[in-house]
Amino acid sequence: MAAAYRSVIKSLDKLVPAKFAPLWNHPAGPKTIFFWAPTFKWSLVIAAIGDLQRPAEKLSPTQSAALSGTGFIWSRYSLVIIPKNYSLFAVNMFVGLTGLYQLKRIIAYRYSAKETVTPE
Repeated sequence: MAAAYRSVIKSLDKLVPAKFAPLWNHPAGPKTIFFWAPTFKWSLVIAAIGDLQRPAEKLSPTQSAALSGTGFIWSRYSLVIIPKNYSLFAVNMFVGLTGLYQLKRIIAYRYSAKETVTPE
């Protein structure tokens, strides 16, 4: 598998324009997992944005808290590793912020639901 990957990269090296060579050869560039992991992690952000249309009573506070917590923890990690991975930082900040926003929606819904219940 590694030999096939190296072969593909070697053939693609010839096709990369000189203008894009610095990005292509960067320690966190497309040749590395440091590029592809954040790229695919954007699917979590897309899913969270899709959940903005979901009614708050159907959202999971546990899931939202987990996404928020891991998003902010990994944001910090992405700035202390070498090489610094700003694309990983950006995607994790969005994961954390969308999780936090969903938690806010859940709390607001539950608070308003309590207010609408009238004691007998």
